[in-house]
Amino acid sequence: MTIAYIYTDPLLETAPVSIDWGQEVGLVYADLGGRSQLQQLLIDCHTESVDCLLVRRLEELGDNVEEVSDRLSQLTSLGVTVIATEQAYNSETSHLRADLVKLLHEIQRQQRSRRIRQGHARNRLEAAPPPGKPPYGYRRGKGKYTIDRSTSPVVKDFFDHFLLYGSLRGAVRHLGKKYGKKISVTTGRRWLTNPVYRGDTAYQNGEIISDTHVSIISREEAAQIDRLLRRNSRLPSRAASAPRSLAGLIVCQQCQSHMTITRVTQRHQDKEYLYLRPINCPQKPKCRAIAYQEILERTIDKVCCDLAPAVAGLNSPQLDAVKGSLGDAIAHQQSILEQLPNLVEAGILDADTAKLRAYKLRTEISTLQAQQATLPPVNLLSVAQAVSIPQFWLDLSEAERRFYFREFIKQIEIVRQDSHWELQVIFIF
Repeated sequence: MTIAYIYTDPLLETAPVSIDWGQEVGLVYADLGGRSQLQQLLIDCHTESVDCLLVRRLEELGDNVEEVSDRLSQLTSLGVTVIATEQAYNSETSHLRADLVKLLHEIQRQQRSRRIRQGHARNRLEAAPPPGKPPYGYRRGKGKYTIDRSTSPVVKDFFDHFLLYGSLRGAVRHLGKKYGKKISVTTGRRWLTNPVYRGDTAYQNGEIISDTHVSIISREEAAQIDRLLRRNSRLPSRAASAPRSLAGLIVCQQCQSHMTITRVTQRHQDKEYLYLRPINCPQKPKCRAIAYQEILERTIDKVCCDLAPAVAGLNSPQLDAVKGSLGDAIAHQQSILEQLPNLVEAGILDADTAKLRAYKLRTEISTLQAQQATLPPVNLLSVAQAVSIPQFWLDLSEAERRFYFREFIKQIEIVRQDSHWELQVIFIF
C-alpha cells in the first residue's frame, strides 16, 4: 500500500485542498501544526503492510535535521520506501550517503529560514511592527510604533500641504523650504501611500492590520489622499503641480489635443495675458487659442450649475447598498473578534489558535475598510452644494481652485462651433 503525509505550519501556510501525488494513494495523513498524525503513521507502519510513503519535502518529517534523519531511519528499517516528490528523493535509489548528507544540509538551511519566518509570523499575530527601521515620524516602543514628537509634525505638515494643494512636488518643496528636510518625490509618494501613517501595520506578505498604533492622518484624510493620487495619475506629466487651476484638464474636442497655457506680455508693461492653445493640433489651419480667463469663468459657471445634480444622482440606492453591505461585513467580523477571548476562557480555542484567528479577522477587516475607502465620501453632496456657489470660487487662489477642480472634474472639452465655442465638463463620477 502507498500512503502520503502532509505537514502544514498554520503560521506560514494554509492546508492544501488536494495534491496530485502522481500515483494512487491509499491513505493520506495530515498534520496542522502538531505531529500526532505522523506518530500514528509510524505506528501503522509497524502493523500494516506499507510499501511506500510520499511526502512533498523531507523536512515535513520533523522540526529539525535530527528528527528527520531519525524518522527516515525508522521507515527504511521497516522496509518503507520514502519518496519526496518536490526534492527528487527516493530512499530506494538514493544509496550514496554523500547525497543524503548533502540533502540533510539543505534541510537544515531550509529549517533555519523557516524558524526565522515563524518568528516574523508570531510577531504578526501580536500585531508587532515588522523588522527594520521605523518610518520617519515614528519610533519603536513596547512592541508597536509610537509617535516621534520631534519629527511627526514635519510629516503631518507634508500631508496637510498635499491635501490643501494636491501637488506632490509642491509638498516636497514645502518640506525643503520650511524644515530643510530634503526628500525625493519617490519618497514623498511612499509617505502618501504608507499604511503606517494611517495607523495600520503592513507586512512583507502584503497583509495589513488596521488600528495598531496612533495615526498621523485620519481615515478621511487617507481616503482623500488616495482620491487625489488617482486623480493626478490621469493628468499629463507635471500638470498636477502646475500653478494654473485648469492645467492638464482642458482638451480640444475637434483635434483631441490637450491644451497648454501660454503667457503673453507686452513690452514695457507689467500686465500679462494667458491663453489656452492646443499642444499638438493636426488641423490646418490650427485650432485657435482661447483666453484662459474666459475658459475659467465658463468652467466655474458649469460647475455651479451641473455639479450638485450630478452628485445627487450618484447617491443612488445601489451605492447605499454597497456601503451598507461593507459596513455590515466589517461589523460582523468585529463581533467575531470580540468573542475570541470568551472562547479561549471557555476552553473551546487554545491561545495560539485564537491569535491566528484574530490575525486573519483583522486582515479581513482591513481589506473591507480599504474597499470602503474607495467609495465616494458620505459628505460629497454637502461639499458639492457648497462649491456650487459662484462666490466660493472667486475667493480662492489659483492653487486652491486647482485642488477643487481636480477633486470633481475628469476632463473639460472645448466644443468649437464655427467662430463660437462651448464647454463640456466631464465629472469624475
